[in-house]
Amino acid sequence: MTVADEPSASEREPLTLAQLAALAGVSKATVSKVVNGRAAVAPGTRALIEDLIREHGFRRQRRRSSPAAVLELVFHELAGDYPTEIVRGVGRVAREHHMAVAVSELEGSHVPGGDWLEDVLVRRPTGVIAVFSDLTETQRERLATRKIPLVLLDPTGDPGHRIPSVGAGNWNGGLSATRHLLELGHRRIAIITGPPHALSSRARLDGYRAALDTAGVPVDPDLICPGDYQIEDGLTYTHRLLRLPDPPTAIFASNDGQAIGVYHAAHQLGLRIPEDLSVIGFDDMPPMRWAIPPLTTIHQPLSEMAAAAAMMLVTLARGEPLPHNRQEFATTLVVRASTAPPKR
Repeated sequence: MTVADEPSASEREPLTLAQLAALAGVSKATVSKVVNGRAAVAPGTRALIEDLIREHGFRRQRRRSSPAAVLELVFHELAGDYPTEIVRGVGRVAREHHMAVAVSELEGSHVPGGDWLEDVLVRRPTGVIAVFSDLTETQRERLATRKIPLVLLDPTGDPGHRIPSVGAGNWNGGLSATRHLLELGHRRIAIITGPPHALSSRARLDGYRAALDTAGVPVDPDLICPGDYQIEDGLTYTHRLLRLPDPPTAIFASNDGQAIGVYHAAHQLGLRIPEDLSVIGFDDMPPMRWAIPPLTTIHQPLSEMAAAAAMMLVTLARGEPLPHNRQEFATTLVVRASTAPPKR
């Protein structure tokens, strides 16, 4: 057989456990630990074996066990109503397909640590949904090697076209919120943003800027407050904004939690909403309709977004292609009683 007749890497038979062990210069037990996602393997050795599996493939000598009927949800933080809406949407799809839902939290981090990944590889779920977080390239590759599909929901950064993702029309939401306040007659409109690394935060701020620019209202840097999607942002920045020589007559909070903080600050300062200060939020969490006054906000269909992400995992787990790697849901303005024309 000539060199030209030699099979390509893609045409070669995948290697057995023993063949991989021989190539790596380790025991079959060590290769087995890596293949099955177990710990107690040196990082360098693990990386070498992972590279060999990617290059040559792996042929199991026994029939490969099926994935666990579990959809794995990982949150950067379990706080407020945001995760509740997402769990509700994923749970709906899981029940329809006779699956369970596993939930883990990263304690504020937006990137899982190594221990989390090792646990996931041992559980071998049907798929993973990373919520408002992302995985490193190495973590993504290790999931792909085990054929565990990954979907990003409300990703913090630009997911690109390679990783399936689900998001919302954040730019349009920021535009609609600001345009609503402009149509009421406000011109001094402040915004409390989310974290600068978050795609949703940057898009909402860009929508705010676009609405002001279209209306011919200059963007005042003093009215842009960098927050972190926390209630404390609304409390702290409202006090600061209302001490300005020319304070805002309206505040656009980039999520409903921040809007709660604005409400508290207004109460502390003896201001009435919306008579003295208009407030608009973002997300439309169910309790916001019971705030006093009920909050005007931008509805983000989190439960439907989560259900779509779960269906993407089910489709991928079946080995079927996705019609689109990115799904984006529309946001809508919900007008309640927290916004009104400014006092003359």
